[in-house]
Amino acid sequence: MDYRIEDLTKEEGGYIGEKINEIVPCEVDADEEEFVLKIENEKGEIIGGCIATAYEYHWSRVLLDDLWVDERYRHHGIGSMILREVERIAREKGCRVVTLGTASYMARPFYEKHGYTVFTTLKRVNGYISYSLVKYLEKETPEYVPTDNSGIRFKVSLGNDDDAKVILNGLDAYSEAYEQECETVDFYKKLVDKDGNFIAGVIADVDKGERGSVDALFVEEPMRLQGLGTYLLKLAEEYAKENCASMVITNAGDWNVDFFKKNGYLIRGELKNVPKGHDCYELYKMI
Repeated sequence: MDYRIEDLTKEEGGYIGEKINEIVPCEVDADEEEFVLKIENEKGEIIGGCIATAYEYHWSRVLLDDLWVDERYRHHGIGSMILREVERIAREKGCRVVTLGTASYMARPFYEKHGYTVFTTLKRVNGYISYSLVKYLEKETPEYVPTDNSGIRFKVSLGNDDDAKVILNGLDAYSEAYEQECETVDFYKKLVDKDGNFIAGVIADVDKGERGSVDALFVEEPMRLQGLGTYLLKLAEEYAKENCASMVITNAGDWNVDFFKKNGYLIRGELKNVPKGHDCYELYKMI
């Protein structure tokens, strides 16, 4: 049939997300909620905090996006306080796992002391290694007690968007000595028929010179099994290669992982029983 490639609109991106949620084998819809935690000193200055996202119900997990402690207050149990509060909130919301990312120059040993285990590794072009870690909250793990708990005099509280900026600025200042800033470019494309009707779409991005990421790929049900999803995936891979990426990564569940396997993707990490009754995977393909 006749079709053409066009840019994906913001509204169509939201539509793709909704349709993908319908495909996920779950009895109820997902509820996504971001929250910020902060710790202030006696002067009211933020000395630590985190930004996290809770994916309730069908993902049943909390993603710890960023955690930061001011260098002057490290090794006093403050990071442990923040992490325990994240886990408390996760349990309160019915989430079963907490996942997070860190790097070889950051805090992998800290998280492992708290019962987190590595489920993916990725060697970066700057020579460092990125890690994804997970903690299954249903499992009994010994509680880690820091040697120095002098930071216990401070309290964890909920923060706002302005607090999140302080946390991100602190984390960026720490990371800039190790990380080279990388330009990210988007690849939001759709297939439409001759009348302009939406057929399929892909949401992807590329960190120039490093890796691409396919975040969402959807084909309308009547148009499936015609190679359109593979076609869009190939376009995203070509775009990543044009921007000097050597790898494309993506995520899938046991209900759609075979599609990516058939297109040359290999599993590099697995989350068991997430969502409940199913497994999730992180996959990669060298390009």
